[in-house]
Amino acid sequence: MLVHGVRTSRTMWRAQREALERAGHRVIAVDLPGHGERRGTPFSIAGALEVLDEAVAEAGEPVLLVGLSLGGYLAIAFAAARPDAVAGLVAAGCCTAPRTPLRGVWLRAARRIEAWPDSGERLNAELVRRTLTPQAQEDVAAGGFALTVVAQMLEEVAELDPVADLARVACPVWLVNGRLDHFRTQERRFVRAARRSGQPVRLVVVPRAKHLVSLDAPGEFTRVLAEAAAAHR
Repeated sequence: MLVHGVRTSRTMWRAQREALERAGHRVIAVDLPGHGERRGTPFSIAGALEVLDEAVAEAGEPVLLVGLSLGGYLAIAFAAARPDAVAGLVAAGCCTAPRTPLRGVWLRAARRIEAWPDSGERLNAELVRRTLTPQAQEDVAAGGFALTVVAQMLEEVAELDPVADLARVACPVWLVNGRLDHFRTQERRFVRAARRSGQPVRLVVVPRAKHLVSLDAPGEFTRVLAEAAAAHR
């Protein structure tokens, strides 16, 4: 089960979904509240976890839960709260606690940008063009961009405590980061927390990849998922 990052949608997982399905795996990719087909629905942590709960019920069995950035934080929280529902956890681009003092800076910036006449559409388009390959640009754009959800998300994520949650996860854990990811600031702390659970923990750092590691290095990221899926079986 694949959980996307903020502003994007389930379409960002195209490369991973196609590769995993070719290998015979059933894949479920969700849209979080406020994103993709759920744009217009207010984002909340409770609402997001409800979406994951519904997707697990659809799967009908414990899942390999994969999340990137916001999706990674949510995946960690869900795995800690629902150990019966998660057989393996891959959390990518989320090795900085959401309660970092920088959250206030990001929140103020997000509120200003969302108040612009275009809600930051041109800025978002330029960032996507400058930071992603043409194929990755196409994949993330396919589901549309959630341009007015970031401030709401930043307010909500303050309630998450991924370090405490990782220590309670009852399944194998893969922490995956791009080497150039600015969200690696507490990587060792997250690994130590995951190991306190007594479960197998693997840290994967992908060379030359940035925050959106699954889009920057789709082949390398998919190989990690294939390894985790094989262990899940």
